[in-house]
Amino acid sequence: MNRYARILLCAAPVLVLGGMTAASAQRVPAPIAAAVAAPTRTPANVARDRYRHPAQTLAFFGVKPTDTVVEIWPSGGWYTEILAPMTARGGVYYAAGPWEKGLNGVRAMQAKTPATYGKVRLAAFPAEAGQPGVPDGSADVVLTFRNVHNWRFGGADRARAMFAAMFKMLKPGGTLGVVEHRLPEARDIAAEEKSGYMKTSSVIGFATAAGFKPAGASEINANPKDSADWANGVWTLPPNYALKDVDRAKYAAIGESDRMTLKFVKPR
Repeated sequence: MNRYARILLCAAPVLVLGGMTAASAQRVPAPIAAAVAAPTRTPANVARDRYRHPAQTLAFFGVKPTDTVVEIWPSGGWYTEILAPMTARGGVYYAAGPWEKGLNGVRAMQAKTPATYGKVRLAAFPAEAGQPGVPDGSADVVLTFRNVHNWRFGGADRARAMFAAMFKMLKPGGTLGVVEHRLPEARDIAAEEKSGYMKTSSVIGFATAAGFKPAGASEINANPKDSADWANGVWTLPPNYALKDVDRAKYAAIGESDRMTLKFVKPR
């Protein structure tokens, strides 16, 4: 780990926003607030804002409505509901995922509500020959939410290649925003291969190896109730509830996972 990573890792337990520690302390620009409050969002997704703090998270990453924004592996489109309308007039939003089935959730949104999601650009990630990818050096912001563990999971360590690909698609000076389930630093690193949690130092290591410079860490998405040691991994907690109805009230009271929120920049 280089010296930049050590500095950021030491700062990670503290919200790097003027010493404030509450999620509400992050000032939210009007375009982000409006996108989060949009009536086009589904009630089930809105109900999870208390765990995911989308307005404060996007404000921390510095996302603007005129940006070219790439979301990596958007899955069912939870953040698509916010980012697509926000960038529809003056920016560009790419949903980038495994081609083609990995983008079926966003395709369904486009088919159901073309007026809201028709401008979303679909891209393969990682892109193979013949597949539409995000052009190199075109993105102002690349965002990935709770995906790094998928690249590390089960011993198939694709994280280095994924971070290198994200670095390539960003403009010089562009931002990478990462939110990920957080494994305590003292734990055995082998837990990253099966638990769904990642060490902050590991994520910083992948990013810096790709060429990124750390630019801040926030506790916006922290959850001190999460011990990160569940037999069924992070999926024990909501929204997955891996144990179904067993101790469901207990896990509901804990809430969604404890998460790191890290910001990196591509050097100019």
